[in-house]
Amino acid sequence: MRTITVAATQMACTPDSSTNLANAEAMVRQAASQGAQIILLQELFETLYFCIDQEARYNNLAQPLQGHSWLPRFQALARELDVVLPVSFFERAGQTQFNSVAVIDADGSLLGVYRKMHIPDGPGYTEKYYFSPGDTGFPVWQTRYARIGLGICWDQWFPEAARSFALGGAEILLYPSAIGTEPHDNSLQSADHWQMVQRGHAAANLIPIVASNRIGMEHGKYWANTFHGRSFIAGPEGELVAEASADQQEILTASFDLAALAAKRRAWGVFRDRRPEYYGALTSLDGKDPVTGKIGSR
Repeated sequence: MRTITVAATQMACTPDSSTNLANAEAMVRQAASQGAQIILLQELFETLYFCIDQEARYNNLAQPLQGHSWLPRFQALARELDVVLPVSFFERAGQTQFNSVAVIDADGSLLGVYRKMHIPDGPGYTEKYYFSPGDTGFPVWQTRYARIGLGICWDQWFPEAARSFALGGAEILLYPSAIGTEPHDNSLQSADHWQMVQRGHAAANLIPIVASNRIGMEHGKYWANTFHGRSFIAGPEGELVAEASADQQEILTASFDLAALAAKRRAWGVFRDRRPEYYGALTSLDGKDPVTGKIGSR
């Protein structure tokens, strides 16, 4: 057996950064006291979700990784509690900016940074105004407790990303999120679909998934988003192991035997029976096989 305990958290954010950081730290401490070894905080928890609007002044929130003002605080916290902390932050790098996660190991060391690969753009979620598409690909991080694959919010809708993490040897998939209502059309409801897609990734790859979302209504200049909450942990067959409410600050935990799950993946044959030589269409945007030029794979 090689059992690991993971935690998903969710909280409401305020206009005050110090309040949000203190609340996030308190949640990490509480999750660690419940036995969690890998603890997931939500996307861009330092501030309100500024991407609701396009406002040039919010670019000033971005900070470079080196000399960052508050990431060392979470490195010290990880070291103190012996926990792995993927920490979302608004990264400035050279002349551009990324929606990033710093991957902090249980000794407080920075393993590296993941940059969000898929950037959404729509009413209330105008992220292309602020972020360049990530350039990291889909790395797998060897932490003290497990090999983790880490995406950010919109990344979680893409099965290619989840499969890439799985092929890289990930044992747990983690998705910090900021997903809520569609402010231009109240009839649209994505919460169920948001969960179902990720649970499909878990089942298809036989890997547990941890997703942390924010809660509360946040107002921009033109739009307002009510975030779904409903953070969850899914098991390796897509089963819903734990789910938070839509509007309360909560911490979820679940434990998995990673050795047993590795044996299950081998036994089910979902990786053994892949036919990658026929998946060429997946490497194009228009569905044309890059070798044959035909729609679909050869």
